[in-house]
Amino acid sequence: MLTVEQIAAAQQAQLNTLFGFGAKAVESAEKVIELNLQASKALLADSAEYTKSLLSAKDAQEFLKVQTGFVQPLAEKSAAYGRHLYDIAAGANAEFTQAAEAQTASAQKQFASAVEAAVKNVPQGGEAAVAALKNAMTGANSAFEQVQKVVKQATEVAESNFKAVTATATKAAKAK
Repeated sequence: MLTVEQIAAAQQAQLNTLFGFGAKAVESAEKVIELNLQASKALLADSAEYTKSLLSAKDAQEFLKVQTGFVQPLAEKSAAYGRHLYDIAAGANAEFTQAAEAQTASAQKQFASAVEAAVKNVPQGGEAAVAALKNAMTGANSAFEQVQKVVKQATEVAESNFKAVTATATKAAKAK
């Protein structure tokens, strides 16, 4: 059985993890806010420059040239903004995932310890029940590991697809 100290330690570890998640969420929000401020400043400066250029155009041909010259850099900056935003989200997700995996591993160890302690007190003849419980634990752990692998693979595929779409969009913007 778990002792009061073990339960208190487990609760303390869970609280530390929870506060760590909160701190990481706030840190990520700060990064997004900073990115948005930088993007807003750059857009304001670019818009002012663009407007000045449009107003100083001498004829229709120069006017069209200014318009065309504004679209490509804007598309490239939008793609860069998207990549940066994705990097912030991916970084936070990686840290959350790592912390969750560590917490899960710790919980599994505690559960296994509790089962082992309970097994020591099983009356004679209960060996079959103990073996069934151990098999169930092994199966559950294997299933959990498989789910983790599938989620990681899906995340990697999504990341790869996002990068490919971003690269294609950037190339398309440059071609225009």
